Amino acid sequence: MLIGRRKFAITAACGLASLAISQGCSRKTKEEVIDIHQHLNYVNRSNPDFISHQERMGVTRSVLLPAGSYLNVESTHFGESNGLAANISVTQSAYELTQEHPDKFVYFCCEVPDTDGAIDTMETWLNKGAVGIGEMKFNIDCDSEPMIRVYELANEYQVPVLIHFQHGMYNHGFERFHKILTRFPKVNFIGHAQTWWGNIDAKHEQEVMYPTGPVTAGGLTDRYLSDYPNMYGDLSAGSGKNALDRDPEHAVAFLERHQDKLCLGTDCPDIEGEGETCKGSGQIENVRKYASNPVILEKIFSKNTRRIIQIA
Repeated sequence: MLIGRRKFAITAACGLASLAISQGCSRKTKEEVIDIHQHLNYVNRSNPDFISHQERMGVTRSVLLPAGSYLNVESTHFGESNGLAANISVTQSAYELTQEHPDKFVYFCCEVPDTDGAIDTMETWLNKGAVGIGEMKFNIDCDSEPMIRVYELANEYQVPVLIHFQHGMYNHGFERFHKILTRFPKVNFIGHAQTWWGNIDAKHEQEVMYPTGPVTAGGLTDRYLSDYPNMYGDLSAGSGKNALDRDPEHAVAFLERHQDKLCLGTDCPDIEGEGETCKGSGQIENVRKYASNPVILEKIFSKNTRRIIQIA
């Protein structure tokens, strides 16, 4: 029924446009752009500024990724990484904005995984409409028992998990993550951040967060995307943009090779939403540049995200 309503709306728009323009309506219907990676209160950005930012970027739906509780524990670097290290608000705020604007937003849930009640808290949010878990960005092994419990919850509710991989800081043990992918084949995992994107290169040095120069194909990330049906990539942030810009020839081939496994994300903290200073709009244009094939572009901009996240 949802697909039928969408087709009806597009057909109606085409019919109205044809009254004025005989060339059809191929450019009269709004392009669907889903941003799989955004935050509320990002570096103290207000909700009105955030909503305006997404609209100016041309984003039609945004996935809100909240922080876990603000706690002074080892997994949050004793408070230094609270709020995903950027003052991000918790799941309650994401829930409230989604309730106010259900046509613009969906939300994930998050909690500090190695604390009492973390799973119960996330389960409560999943029952209230959260469509995924993340951003998981904690000082913990990615295959630790607390994280295993998170994956078990995701498996029970059949929702994806978005993980920030950063060597020496968050979700340690990226080289072992294949064991998780094998153990939880029905859970869709979405990789993000410096270590995830650095490892598109087979010669990547793990201590380097933003590598430069030509990419040697066949890195660990490349293999995870190729070998595991439940592994996806989030193109957001400086790490995602750098992964494309460092080797344009490789970028074109990479997007083509993994066209069914990559999702547009911005992770953009500014208020501009357009122009050279907006990192998010820059990444959107970057993806357009390297994925010039409209079929590939549509997959990355919306279809892949729709396939792995329940979006009405």
